[in-house]
Order: sequence, then C-alpha cells, then structure tokens
Amino acid sequence: MPRLLIPVETADGETRVAASPETVRKFIGLGCTVSVERGAGARAGFVDTAYADAGAELVAAADASSWSQADLLLCVQPPSASALATLRRGALLVGLLSPYSNAELASALQGAGLSAMALELLPRISRAQSADALSSQANIAGYKSVLLGAGALDRYFPMLMTAAGTVQPARVVVLGAGVAGLQAVATARRLGAVVYVSDIRPAVKEQVESLGARFIDPPEMEDKPAESGGYAKQASEAFLAAQRQQLSDQLAEADVAICTAQVPGRRAPRLISEDMLDRMRPGAVVVDLAVAQGGNCADTQPSQTVDRKGVKLIGANDLPCTVPNHASALYARNLLALLEPTLKDGQLILDTEDELIAGCLIAQDGSIRRGDVLTPGAN
Repeated sequence: MPRLLIPVETADGETRVAASPETVRKFIGLGCTVSVERGAGARAGFVDTAYADAGAELVAAADASSWSQADLLLCVQPPSASALATLRRGALLVGLLSPYSNAELASALQGAGLSAMALELLPRISRAQSADALSSQANIAGYKSVLLGAGALDRYFPMLMTAAGTVQPARVVVLGAGVAGLQAVATARRLGAVVYVSDIRPAVKEQVESLGARFIDPPEMEDKPAESGGYAKQASEAFLAAQRQQLSDQLAEADVAICTAQVPGRRAPRLISEDMLDRMRPGAVVVDLAVAQGGNCADTQPSQTVDRKGVKLIGANDLPCTVPNHASALYARNLLALLEPTLKDGQLILDTEDELIAGCLIAQDGSIRRGDVLTPGAN
C-alpha cells in the first residue's frame, strides 16, 4: 500500500494545505495509507480531528520517521532541501514546485534520488482540466483581485439611482483574459462595473464578450502572438509597445485596472508604464497579479500598496492564500484527479507514456527528465 504524507507547509505566508479530509478519504479508498502532520490544515480551516475521522494517521510535524516511510508526498510549495533529504529514495513529490530554472530543487531531487511532478507543467488539454491547479488557483486570484480593487477605490462599482442623483458605474480595465482575467471580468460585472478587456490573443474575444465585457482589439500587426499548449506565448517587444500605446487612452479613463498577464517561465510583460500611470486619475487603483514575476505595472511591489501620485498600486501576489479554505479544497481535488489513475491495485504506478504524467514529471528516481525547464546549476 502506498504511504502518502501531507506535511505542514513551511513557506512564508502559505496558508493552504495539499489535502482536505474529503480527498484523504478518497485516497484511502484507493488503497493508500495516509499520514497528516498535526496542524497541516489548521490555517485552511481543516482541523486535525476531521482528518482523523476521514481515516488519516496524525503524526508530528517534521518527524523524520514519517518522511522516511512516505512513498508519496503531496505539497503546495516545495519543502526545503534538508526536508527532502529525509524522504526515502524513489519517493514521489507532487505540488506547485516552481520548476523554472530551479537549480536548488534540481540538486535536492538528484541528491535524494526522488521523483517529482510539477503541476505548473501540466499540459492544458481537455483531459487535464480536473487536475489543472494553476487554473483553480488563478480563478481565486481573479475573484479576489476585484474585491481588493473595489475595497481600495474611492467610488462605487455599480450604477446607482439615488435621491441625490445618479452615480455612474466604475470603469474597470482587465489586462489578460486567461483564467484569472476572465474571473476578474465576471466578478467585476457582478458588482456592476463596466468592464473592458485587453489581451494579445484575438481568439479570446468571444469569451470576453460572453461575460458582458467589451474587448479591446489588439493592434494590427503581422507578428500577433497566440498561445502554445493552452499557455500564452511571449509577444514581441514591437507588439507590446503598440499595445501599451493603445492601452494608454483606456487607462486614462479607468477607475480600476486588473493586471493578470503572465508567461510561464518568463518575466511578466510590462504593460503599464510610468507615462501611462501619469495619465490615470488620482483615486484610481491598479491591482497587479503578476507582481511576483516582475509585474505588469511599473512601481508595484509584492504584498504592498504603493500610493503613486494618488493612484493606488496593489502588489497582489499569493492571493489564493487569502482564501485558504476553498483554495485548499480545490487544489486537493486537482491532486486527487491527477494521481487517481496512477493508483492501481494498491500500487503507485507512473505511466510515462501518458502525456499528463510525462508533461509534469520533472524527475524520476533522481534523474532530471525535464532539463529544458529544471536545469541543475542554472541561475
């Protein structure tokens, strides 16, 4: 029987957990023995007794014996190299592992002889939707970004007819129509705002308009970017420059801008410049979800709100951690959906011919499989 371990997350600010009592019960039904470190789900609203009632064994946090016996470790963010070194050789690590050029992780996996699956690399195909952790977490980020913007704005979001006169609806511009952007659109529309959306991919126009927003058509250029494997591709600098010029007039009239444009493994494109910020009215708000990757907006800082000439710049990284109960529940289901086909007849079997497994299996028994992403010694 595979032994599954759910650890306490140790990364700063991390409030999520990799399993819920619901998924613990289902893993046990698939033939796993599940151990949960005491307090692992506390910050997400899952108490130890709920895990015990689901059939899990409660163990002390960072107990070396529990780690050395585990066949499968589910995490949100990767444990430290010293913690990984206590796992038995051949154990499988699954989580959001930040694999891009992560030399420290590569060295830890090689040194400990571990296998690892990074959910960031899961192919975005129809069959993978139920396991797509990036989407489940981005959905939460898009929702929460609008609430942050509404809370910081000096105006109402909806149009109101009052005895003192009519209040016009807020104007929201969403940059990027991926999962986070589309959820931001839907949430802003529910709050009554007029929403405009800018994206480098003309193909998303129909999705944007189906949510009641207005699509800002991208500049007419020959080298229009598209997407690859369901992820946005890097646009040329000439295209981005033309797009920024187009956005400038939109932002000058905006009350809130929500920035969601990111490209996996690359620095986030800079879409809002200093000059564009200068044109925004005092009291306007920018919420930058890409701030941890360098930011779509000039002057944003991770986890900080910067007052720039009256415009509030919110560095909104780690927003799923601010909704830890639902974020954890959805993330746990993603992990279950990915791993359920690998648990057969009481054994953990990785089919490396399966494109879902092959796409996100970055290491196997200490051998790096995705050297194009996870490169030992990279900066």
